[in-house]
Amino acid sequence: MKSKLSLPIWTIVSPIVAWIAYFTMGGMVGTLPIIILSVVLIACVLAAVHHAEVVAQKVGEPFGTLILALAVTVIEVSLIVSLMSSGGEKATTLARDTVFAAIMIILTFIIGICILVGSTKYKEQFVTKHAATSALVALCAILVLTLVLPNYTTSRPGPQYSQPQLVFVAIVSLIIYFGFVMIQSVRHRNYFLPIDENGHLSEDENAHAAPPSKQTTILSLLLLIVCLGAVVLLAKMLSPFIETGVESMGAPNSLVGIIIAMVVLLPECIAAVQAAKKDRLQTSMNLALGSALASIGLTIPAVAIYTFFSHTPVLLGIDTTSTVLLMLSIFTVMLSLVTGKTNVLYGIVLLTIFAAYLFLTIFP
Repeated sequence: MKSKLSLPIWTIVSPIVAWIAYFTMGGMVGTLPIIILSVVLIACVLAAVHHAEVVAQKVGEPFGTLILALAVTVIEVSLIVSLMSSGGEKATTLARDTVFAAIMIILTFIIGICILVGSTKYKEQFVTKHAATSALVALCAILVLTLVLPNYTTSRPGPQYSQPQLVFVAIVSLIIYFGFVMIQSVRHRNYFLPIDENGHLSEDENAHAAPPSKQTTILSLLLLIVCLGAVVLLAKMLSPFIETGVESMGAPNSLVGIIIAMVVLLPECIAAVQAAKKDRLQTSMNLALGSALASIGLTIPAVAIYTFFSHTPVLLGIDTTSTVLLMLSIFTVMLSLVTGKTNVLYGIVLLTIFAAYLFLTIFP
């Protein structure tokens, strides 16, 4: 059954139920509430993916993937700032740990699973070389400036920028990110459109379908934001139970950030995998690399603004092991996409790096 606005009823009900569960089950403990919250969370994630697809069908590529990436990032930033405001020793490394976890999940898991799924079905898939290099050159610059360079500055002890340095890096991150957005959406939009094996624009399977109405698109956009907000808040509500489980395993607390980041990125992951299954790997890469750029390009400036007014110290530099894994991930993604043609081996290697990242997080 569908509503008059051509949206499945469950996609409208899911975010409403999620917000009701958030406000009514916050103080409950026990196995049953955890199971209920988890089911509601998954339903809300699936609803978010559906609404993102509706918006993407209306506005076309690459704007559809850009909207989902920005929506998730804005809510991710809000979550980081709210957690930092609670104070504590963990607040100083929260932004770094969350951003690094998100970047590693996107570069190795989401891109890896998309390439693996697509290549398993189609043997080879095709992406635009210029799109990959444009995204990766911007991503490399921001990652090194924000997560690696703080380890080598001398104004402050430890992996920490001074206030002027943090402001400068925040401005540079914004310039690079919005430069990429301009390239993606205006100046070289054709780089980011799906192509076939001959390098020509591929036929959009939705091209002959009636696009959603303006009212349906606006409602889906609003429900997308509502869904993503519920996903983040429910993930935050479930985090104490996740922490208890991690502690019982004897694993480092940084594993909690990875689990929560995976939940927050789940809508993007599902949307990217669905595109890869439809032989639209370029759309998957737009979503993945765009999300990675938005995640760090907008988060660091937001953290810089927060620390400027709150005078809260923030540690950004990652350790040597994390730096090696980050450089390996970027290098592998670059080699996987720079030829414009992918196969199953690239997906296997990236997923192996993700497994190494998880393993070294649990057993450092």
